[in-house]
Amino acid sequence: MRRVPVPPGALLFDLDGTLADTAPEFERIVNAMRTARGQAPVTDRFRTAVSGGARSMLLETFGHELPAARFDALIAEFLERYRADLGSHTRLFPGMHALLEQCANAGIPWGVVTNKPERFSIPLLETLGIADACACCICPEQVTVRKPDPEGLHLACRQLNCRPEDSVYVGDHVRDIEAGRNAGLFTIAVRYGYIPHGERVEDWHADRAVDTASDIGRLIFPPETTHV
Repeated sequence: MRRVPVPPGALLFDLDGTLADTAPEFERIVNAMRTARGQAPVTDRFRTAVSGGARSMLLETFGHELPAARFDALIAEFLERYRADLGSHTRLFPGMHALLEQCANAGIPWGVVTNKPERFSIPLLETLGIADACACCICPEQVTVRKPDPEGLHLACRQLNCRPEDSVYVGDHVRDIEAGRNAGLFTIAVRYGYIPHGERVEDWHADRAVDTASDIGRLIFPPETTHV
C-alpha cells in the first residue's frame, strides 16, 4: 500500500462534492425550473448526478429524450439561474474548514483542480470566503484536456512548486482518482461526495478512501507531525 506523503507538498481538491457541498444549490435551481413548468420537485436521486455537471443534472431531472434545441435552452436557463445566485446555498463540507486551517498552520499550500468553469469556480470560492487562502485554482480554461487527463494537476504542482509524488489529490469521482494516478499524486476518494448511482468508491483504486473531511486531516496530519 502506498504511503501518504507526510507532510504533503500540496493538498489539492476537486471542487463540487469534495471541497464544497453544492448539491443543495443545484437542487434548488432545478426545482425552481420544474415548478415553473408545473412539475413536481426532484428527489434525493438528483444528488448522484451532480458530478456530471449541468448536462447530467438536467438529463436526470428533465429526461433523456428532449429535443436538442429545448435541452440547450434548459442548460442556458440553468446556468443563468446559477450565475445570478451563485454560492447562496453552498457550504464547505463538515470538517473542511478545520482541515484548511490545519494546512495554513502547517504552511502547506492547498488548491483546487476542477472541471467547473472559471466563471463559476472563482466567485464560488470568494463567496465561501476561501479564495484568498486558495493557492491555485485550475479550471478547464487553463488546460487543453480536462480530467481524467493529468494536465491540470501537473499545472497545479508547477504553480505551487511541488512535486506530484509529494502531493495529494482528493476527489469524489472516478475521473478525479484517475487524474491523480495519471499525474503521480497520492489519491484520496471521499465517500461523502456525489458518488454516481451504482458505483463503489473502492472500485476506483484510490490510495485511500475516507468518510469525512476530518479523516483527510487525520491521514496527512497524524498527531506526531501536527504543527502547533
